[in-house]
Amino acid sequence: MSMTTPPGWYADPGVPGSERWWDGNGWTAHTRPLGGAVPSYQQGGQQASRQPRSARRGRGVVLGGVAAGLVLVATVVAGITLFGDDGTKTVPRSAPTTGEPAPGPTDGGDETPTAEPSADPTVLVDQLNGITLPIPDDWEKSESAVDRAVTMTTVADRECPGETNRYCRYGRVMSSTATQTDAAGPEALAKEDIEDASDALYDEDSIGNSFYGGVTSHTVVRSGEVTVAGRTGYLVRWKVETGSGPGGHVQSLAFPSTIGAESLIVVRFAFDAGPEGPPLAGMDTITKGIRAIGDTTGGVGSSIGPS
Repeated sequence: MSMTTPPGWYADPGVPGSERWWDGNGWTAHTRPLGGAVPSYQQGGQQASRQPRSARRGRGVVLGGVAAGLVLVATVVAGITLFGDDGTKTVPRSAPTTGEPAPGPTDGGDETPTAEPSADPTVLVDQLNGITLPIPDDWEKSESAVDRAVTMTTVADRECPGETNRYCRYGRVMSSTATQTDAAGPEALAKEDIEDASDALYDEDSIGNSFYGGVTSHTVVRSGEVTVAGRTGYLVRWKVETGSGPGGHVQSLAFPSTIGAESLIVVRFAFDAGPEGPPLAGMDTITKGIRAIGDTTGGVGSSIGPS
């Protein structure tokens, strides 16, 4: 008699100390620390010239695709479609499995798995951080495993301005727990992260590809406090100019999680400029629509203005 392992969180056979979501048929891209514990971490208009990204590597937080080692691990372990830091398609899709056998009582499987990640196409679920983000029309969830960030992108793409035969998404949003940072709160974290976000999304990816010709300069267009899922957060938004194409807007939004040790979360936004890019107001709409998982009250978002 055959026995099917039910969906749930199980010990990741490829990454010790982590759990991966088993959907009943194969491993997915959803991961979290073993046991479900949330790790505890410490919590305009001026023109600026750029330094080479190589001079700034190794600082900030690990988010949105700045660690090449994790990209390689995620590619091998998850075996899924991988989008680059800027939404470029880089690896053909394979079956969502690590090549290891299905979990079960004999290999550490949990017989009482937690709730399945949402299949709602209008909501992006960051289960590790306990939040959901609204998915705008003409956007979709990404199966990216880059640094284990939970990601959504525009459905539409086009040939990358700085590369031929590569395709970039017009808009990208990714949510992740902040790590390796000395920032004492949301404001410090957002101000610390924005340069790394700009680098990762418009300058170079983790293996040195420059899909937009590199960032040549930036302008701070917005900076200030904002209420996110009932918590006080902070955002910084830049307009970046690139060597190729119309450039874009990058935003780092930092706020405390609503669960566990209230670790700081960073949501990174990248909206290409130009007539085909997403409306910039969409950043505010997504920010105001962030909710704690299970919150069906609609929440309260604040107006966002410059400091």
